Amino acid sequence: MIKIFHNPRCSKSRQGVALLTESGKDFEIVKYLENVPTKKELKEIVKILGVKPIELIRTNESIWKDNYKGKELSDDELLSAMVENPKLIERPIVIRNNKGVIGRPPEKIMELL
Repeated sequence: MIKIFHNPRCSKSRQGVALLTESGKDFEIVKYLENVPTKKELKEIVKILGVKPIELIRTNESIWKDNYKGKELSDDELLSAMVENPKLIERPIVIRNNKGVIGRPPEKIMELL
């Protein structure tokens, strides 16, 4: 099963959903601002993506700039920041089995199809 962590207000995320719809494959949409991933789930996502937690953070968000920028934060603290402020989570994230991509650009999602 394919899972997309989606923010309907984000154009790249909407493009990701469109690509998955066009593929004809079944997929699940997780509106992560409403159903915030747990720290454990985020750890698993980071592992599947093969990235460090900082690479999953939208560092241009005002929440980041106002509260975290310039601070030395551990991976655990970064994961907590994403749970507390899900707007910081990069999007869209698409997971299929034990592989995943950050859909920026959305065409990267095609690697999983």
